[in-house]
Amino acid sequence: MLDLHVSWDEYHQSIELLAKQISQSQWEFDRIICLARGGLRVGDILSRIFKKPLAILAASSYSGDRERGKLSIASQVTMTDALMGSRVLLVDDLVDSGVTLQQTTVWLRDLYPEIEELKTAVIWYKASSTYIPDYYVSYLASNPWIHQPFEKYDNYKRSMLNKSDLD
Repeated sequence: MLDLHVSWDEYHQSIELLAKQISQSQWEFDRIICLARGGLRVGDILSRIFKKPLAILAASSYSGDRERGKLSIASQVTMTDALMGSRVLLVDDLVDSGVTLQQTTVWLRDLYPEIEELKTAVIWYKASSTYIPDYYVSYLASNPWIHQPFEKYDNYKRSMLNKSDLD
């Protein structure tokens, strides 16, 4: 299992390919919900492309560098209007084990009975996943650890912000 390193250009191109795939399916949806943190950028860009309202649901199962723990889901979805809509697109950056997407789809359907149709979209779908997303850009048979371009900020400290040249 080799690590996969993704540049900003590759990252944005992948989101555009995901948007193209969703568009070509001709599935109409009312709202996009992104899973924070990984799905924030994906959801933001898709929301802009499709001109659909964006909602945010915080969910996390990673506690350390590569340590997966118990899934924690926020108590509510953050959105600027009161109506969820009947057709929802749930987006994240990747599906690894499948636990997060599987459990959040159940959680959303329980909390919002008006959801009639819920589909999922990710950039990367790993073979290790028990959940198959409706839309994905890359199937990764070798289950690599994915290094996304914004991860460089994970190691920043506030004191580094005073430096004149951040790298």
